[in-house]
Amino acid sequence: MKTDLKTNNTVFTLIDVMIAIIIICILASIAIPLYIKYKEEARIELAITEIKIIEKEITNLVSDNGKLPEDLSDIGLDKIIDPWGRPYKYLKIFGSDDVKNGKGKPRKDRSLHLINTDFDLYSVGRDGKSTAPLTAKISQDDIIRANNGGFMGLVSDYEDFRSMKINHHIFTRKLARGIFFIFSCAL
Repeated sequence: MKTDLKTNNTVFTLIDVMIAIIIICILASIAIPLYIKYKEEARIELAITEIKIIEKEITNLVSDNGKLPEDLSDIGLDKIIDPWGRPYKYLKIFGSDDVKNGKGKPRKDRSLHLINTDFDLYSVGRDGKSTAPLTAKISQDDIIRANNGGFMGLVSDYEDFRSMKINHHIFTRKLARGIFFIFSCAL
C-alpha cells in the first residue's frame, strides 16, 4: 500500500519579500539617525572629559610651579587629539605677552567679553573650524572650557548656561527684595 505524502512547501511570494524589505527599511530609517546622533553625543562627552583631564593637569602644574604652561607640551599633553582627530587648542591668557601684544586670540562671548581670564582650552569640534567670538556660526560646534572652568560643553549650550546663570541672579535679587519688603512691612 502506497501512501501519497503531500509535501508542504512554504513559498514566499514577491509581496511577502517586498513587505519584509519595507519593514527593514522603515526600521533602518529610524535606527540609523538615532545611532549617528548617539555617536556624536558620545564624541562630545569624550571631548569634555578630555578637556577636564587637561585642565586638571594644568592646575596641578600651576600649584607646583606657580605659573601657567606656555603650551600643552609643557605638561606632555600636546599629542592628545580630540574625538574628531584634531589637537586641542590651548591659549595662555593670564600673564601672556602674546595676548597683550595681540598675537593670541582669546575666546569671547556674545558681548565680546573674555570667557576665561586664566587660559582657553577647547576643541574645534566636528567641522574643524573656529574663530574667537563664540557667536560665529563656525564656532557653534566647538567644545569649550569657559568661566574659568565653571562651564565645559558645546558653544551652542553656553549662551543657555549664561542666560540661566543671569536669570538665577535676577531671581535671587528679586527674592531678597521680596523678603526685605515682607520683613519691613511686618515691623
